[in-house]
Amino acid sequence: MTQTATPRTAAIPILMYHNIASAPRDLKVYRSLYVSPGAFARQMWLLRRWGYTGLSVTAAEPYLRGEKSGRIAVITLDDGYADNVQSAMPVLQKYGFSATCYVVSGQIGRYNSWDDQRLGIQKRLMTTKQLREWQGGGMEVGAHTRSHPRLTQCDEAQLRSEIQGCKDELEDSLGNEVTQFCYPYGDENERVVAATREAGFSAATTTHRGRAVAGDDLWRLPRMQIARHHLLPQFAMKVFSGYEDRRR
Repeated sequence: MTQTATPRTAAIPILMYHNIASAPRDLKVYRSLYVSPGAFARQMWLLRRWGYTGLSVTAAEPYLRGEKSGRIAVITLDDGYADNVQSAMPVLQKYGFSATCYVVSGQIGRYNSWDDQRLGIQKRLMTTKQLREWQGGGMEVGAHTRSHPRLTQCDEAQLRSEIQGCKDELEDSLGNEVTQFCYPYGDENERVVAATREAGFSAATTTHRGRAVAGDDLWRLPRMQIARHHLLPQFAMKVFSGYEDRRR
């Protein structure tokens, strides 16, 4: 008797970016957090060339739940830097893509207070006006806590303030529901994940490596960092092959 082969579940790459800008010459650490506008444009072109559609996390949820299938890549940007709206959004719009930008609500319109001393530079974050421009351009705003702490080190009151407080502040500022969350530093445990779910977020991303597949825990989604030093062939290997999956 002939057996019917079980179809292979399609892997879904969730890309993690930070700054879409050239790295400052005097920056000595964490230069990998920068991807130049030209490199980002080439990466988005390659996704489209290979038949992929770039989606925000909310737009990708039906694929992550197994309700839809297709060639998609989820595009996320952490922290809410002003260069995201200036340099990333026009490229995303060119290819009909959407993306999710995770915002630190207590620093809107300010700078990266959580790591500016370590980096030696202050990086400008989007204002409320720019966040509305981001949304108006077809993109999504997600939550990244109020102050970018390590959540596993927070007590219960701090945890609620950082997670639920961020959601409330963003929704008050933007006038719409915010359903996506990202753990700063990828720092999470069962207690943190439970608080995220209780706050009403429908999904959350980590820094665990690998591509997602339908049926994964939506509050512990893996991602792959795209860094300054990744040339286009390396980007293709990470996104289109099982290279990252072996590191899950």
